Order: sequence, then C-alpha cells, then structure tokens
Amino acid sequence: MVAVGGEIDLSTAPAFEAAVATALTEEPAVLVIDLSDVTFMASVGLRILVATQEELRESVQVAVVANNPATSRPIEMTGLHEIISLYPTLDDALAAEKRRAGD
Repeated sequence: MVAVGGEIDLSTAPAFEAAVATALTEEPAVLVIDLSDVTFMASVGLRILVATQEELRESVQVAVVANNPATSRPIEMTGLHEIISLYPTLDDALAAEKRRAGD
C-alpha cells in the first residue's frame, strides 16, 4: 500500500514514484494507493497513476482511494476512472485487496 499526503506536483512526484516502486517489491495482488490526504494533484500525479496502471495491467490490480475533490475530480475529468478502480474509503480498497488475494 502507498499512502500519499499533501501536494502531488513536480517536486513531490519522484517521492511518489519511489513509494510505488517500493510497494511493488512486495509483489501485491492489488496495489492500493491511498490519496485521502492529498490536497492538490497536478497532471504529473495523473501520469504516475496511468504509468503504474499500464505497467501492471496484467499482473497487479491498482486500487486508488480518491475521496476528496482534489483527487477525484481530476481523475474523473480525465477519464482515468475508467481504467483504474476507484474507492471512496481505504477500507473499501483493502477489502478489494483481500478478495483479490483470496483468488
């Protein structure tokens, strides 16, 4: 799981990408990215989500918690919600992770 807070912009994108890469070393069935505490997400944040989804398409489901306008609005406006599973709460995303791990 990756939990991100604050702003996702050009200056914080490398840390976000590194956190995703670190989480993937555990080889999860579902990668949960919790954006609950994100206050601003620039296009670079969307790019990271798209790149992660594209890279993991066949092997790992990406579950994103986007429960505030700072994250849900840009994801929905760009249509990214059609390729990445969005969840309103961390509990919902973790439940999806448990279901997938049980498959």
